[in-house]
Amino acid sequence: QLGLERFHGVCILGFNSAEWFIADIGAILAGGLAVGIYTTNSPEACHYVAENCSANILVVENHKQLQKILEIQHKLPHLKAIVQYGEELKEKRPNLYSWSEFMDLGKDVPDAQLSEIIQSQKPNQCCTLIYTSGTTGQPKGVMLSHDNLTWTASVAGRFIMLSDATEKQERVISYLPLSHIAAQMTDIWSAIAFGVQVFFAQPDALKGTLVDTLREVRPTAFLGVPRVWEKIEEKMKSVGAKSSMLRRKVASWAKGVGLQTNLKRMNGCTEVPVNFRLANHFVYRKVRKAMGLDRCTRCYTGAAPIARETLEFFLSLNIPLFEVYGMSESSGPHAVSLPHAFRLGSCGREVTGCRTLIHKPDRDGNGEICFSGRHIFMGYLNMEEKTKEAIDEDGWLHSGDLGKHDKDGFLYITGRIK
Repeated sequence: QLGLERFHGVCILGFNSAEWFIADIGAILAGGLAVGIYTTNSPEACHYVAENCSANILVVENHKQLQKILEIQHKLPHLKAIVQYGEELKEKRPNLYSWSEFMDLGKDVPDAQLSEIIQSQKPNQCCTLIYTSGTTGQPKGVMLSHDNLTWTASVAGRFIMLSDATEKQERVISYLPLSHIAAQMTDIWSAIAFGVQVFFAQPDALKGTLVDTLREVRPTAFLGVPRVWEKIEEKMKSVGAKSSMLRRKVASWAKGVGLQTNLKRMNGCTEVPVNFRLANHFVYRKVRKAMGLDRCTRCYTGAAPIARETLEFFLSLNIPLFEVYGMSESSGPHAVSLPHAFRLGSCGREVTGCRTLIHKPDRDGNGEICFSGRHIFMGYLNMEEKTKEAIDEDGWLHSGDLGKHDKDGFLYITGRIK
């Protein structure tokens, strides 16, 4: 109804919400490209993305985000409409719609018209753009196809043994930026594939309210970037420091037992010592409950390197953090640690169907990590040269990360090339 043209962008600028999901999936089904924009972007950075993807429509969360767009609107020749969700409009403008006005527009569009667009779409066509953070030069629009998203969601979900909702209800919290592939893969695509129940955190989640949301939701899987786990660790240590001498001694004993038992477990030892069972009863279970992680069998960390101290801290409380490794260009996950296949400091093994090449390894086996598989992106939008730099003639995606495999096939990241 708003005149979205095939392969034109629908940019979404706002915190995680049901409207974000609806706009994203709606954009794809209507034949456009779903494009998340970081909420912290300046008006100029928003302009770069919207212009780069020839955006027809912009969806914003509130008045503050709307202001950024109004500032650059005159420089967006393809823009046809702006939709605001999250709060009521403070001003009337032509082609500016509230969410309810926007939802009403669809009533005049016959289902047959939408079905026709959906039928015309092909698995190898682009449906989503993920913009890289642009630490080296301008952000690049990573083109992901329908097949990239659907294949990765189902294969990675099976790999980490997500339950189908018909057997058991998985629950996750949506709080990481949806303009990033990690949150999109877990909160939208895997959630659709497995019928996961999604709860939305408060917009100030990372300023402290996430802890309350965790306790309320009690998720079955939880992905945190290293900073999230560090913040939880800091909070727990400050609470621990205020407890009585006896409690501190018990906690210290339990953490020693937890770390030793889990390190042995990691190397294949299956027996559970009596003192571990005691520590579980008196300490670990209570800690998990207090954190809202009592139902969580998979705690993940990804998107950046995490300190060994943080990994050991959680391991000592019997909360192993499983590392996930991948990039926007690989639709998210490439290698994942699993409860039964996990090494401290390793990002696990490749997801089924994903292959790794260690390019030009040195004497220690360290080389550039390269990926191949159905999760590899189509290329960067309007950047043929950059695409050729990323994907070589044999189809390997060059990550720019240095790494190696150990004798058991576990992948370790050892550094960065550039």
